[in-house]
Amino acid sequence: MNSLRIIAQFTAAVATLLLASCANQKPGAQVTKDGKTVNPHPPGTYDHFKAEPTYPKTMTTWKNEDVLSRTHAGNSSIRISLEMQRGFLMNGEEVAMDYPVSSGVPSRPTPPGTYYILEKVVDKRSNKYGRIYDAVGDVVNGDADSTTDAIPEGGKFEGAPMRYWMRLTNDGVGHHIGPLPRSRRPASHACVRGPSATIPIVYSKVKAGTRVVVE
Repeated sequence: MNSLRIIAQFTAAVATLLLASCANQKPGAQVTKDGKTVNPHPPGTYDHFKAEPTYPKTMTTWKNEDVLSRTHAGNSSIRISLEMQRGFLMNGEEVAMDYPVSSGVPSRPTPPGTYYILEKVVDKRSNKYGRIYDAVGDVVNGDADSTTDAIPEGGKFEGAPMRYWMRLTNDGVGHHIGPLPRSRRPASHACVRGPSATIPIVYSKVKAGTRVVVE
């Protein structure tokens, strides 16, 4: 009986180790005999992109050129994943682009929900967040709130650039070009930032009234 119990315990331990190993693998990944993880999908495909160990933290934007060429303001939508910090330009159920984003920090979170683009402005600056300069032009506050932070005499407030602005809410939440932390974390004041090489393409494929789902 002791031998059977030892065998059962050993078998359970091996099974636990195997399950833990599998849990650490990317979906669809394969492990070779020498223990190396390989991507089983053809390079360039979306499945290959998502199976890479750097996904979703990668700064890379994936494009389906065929779907993208067929995507326009009449058939597009945008989906934002707060958990993955990724944005998706959609054509129906097909992904035209999958790109990195940075949403709002915990103290100013991006509100989840279904929105419809209210306005589009290429050269937009924030009315609330930006920099405060003194009278000689030196920055005295690089992360200023114009509604609460004092401007020195002779100084000025300059709103942060939010180019290719796509407004989602009337109280100032939008999708636009903005800096993305390499650590791939939320870093904005509730807006959804995206890469400078990607957002102009997204902007060109949508219109006022396009659906944006933040989840």
